[in-house]
Amino acid sequence: MVKKSWLATALVALGASVFAAGAAAQPYPNKPVRWVVGYPAGGGTDFLARTAGAQLSQQLGQPVLVDNRPGAGAIIASEHVARAPADGYTVFSADNGVLVYNPALYKKLPYDPEKDFALLAMMGRSALIITAGPNAGFADAKALLAELKRSPGKYSIGTPGNGSPHHLALELFQREAGVSLLHVPYKGGAPAMQDLMAGQVPLIVLDLPSGVSAVKAGKITPLIALSAERMPQLPNVPTAKELGYAGVEAYAWQGLVAPAATPKDVQARLGAELQKAVSDAGVRQKLFDAGWDATPADAAAMTRYTEAERKKWHALIKARDIKLD
Repeated sequence: MVKKSWLATALVALGASVFAAGAAAQPYPNKPVRWVVGYPAGGGTDFLARTAGAQLSQQLGQPVLVDNRPGAGAIIASEHVARAPADGYTVFSADNGVLVYNPALYKKLPYDPEKDFALLAMMGRSALIITAGPNAGFADAKALLAELKRSPGKYSIGTPGNGSPHHLALELFQREAGVSLLHVPYKGGAPAMQDLMAGQVPLIVLDLPSGVSAVKAGKITPLIALSAERMPQLPNVPTAKELGYAGVEAYAWQGLVAPAATPKDVQARLGAELQKAVSDAGVRQKLFDAGWDATPADAAAMTRYTEAERKKWHALIKARDIKLD
């Protein structure tokens, strides 16, 4: 009886070890991947994640599930991902606010963008645009600039919030153009757009994904693109550089990251697959139509770009004495 009991126990243990070894040997990924987005469903960041994620799911052979965790300019989502298991099954849409601005704007953050995240790949960007409402009375960019120089501090301009890429782009534009506007920070792009359309604020700094429908319908007027070259979606809108302000260049951009301790081979796989997904012709067209420019790039290129962005924007934040604590 003792021998049979010992044998049964041994067989159970052997079976368990074989099962565990088999499970461990399963290639990545063998279950759904969770894609965290730090903004509400339906916005530009969410659209980019869902569009790229759908293609990524096909390539990986596993569902890619978007998990919206909005709040505090994506700081809540950033902390959540920084503490998530580093097993390759949690990834995060990290924008320039998360990776670049926040460390310079806040004395304390619940995450460290350099230590807590592994950069995987770049996804997309949209140039920021100074845009007028339907009854603002500015015929074109030159008329706007002339009026701003004539009347410093007279005109208000909305952004999606303090510390947003739009806010920092506004600060850069004011410095380089030598103009002064009254900044009106909103809690997101949607309420800023609503007040622009209603005439409550004459101008906003817009990212095209947040207002592409209104722009296409002619309900609002893009006046100045804060990009290096004219935007392909808005070929008639001059850049700040064309107007004489070569130092004004600003984008809302997105990259994919994972918890820092994610295995290197999994990081490489995810980065390569994401670049492939964003390079897909159908995905690129969907993003273009929604106001995004696909910018697939590997982790090394994303690292170089992020470091250059930190140097540029941290200097501006210090010079303009911008603090959010």
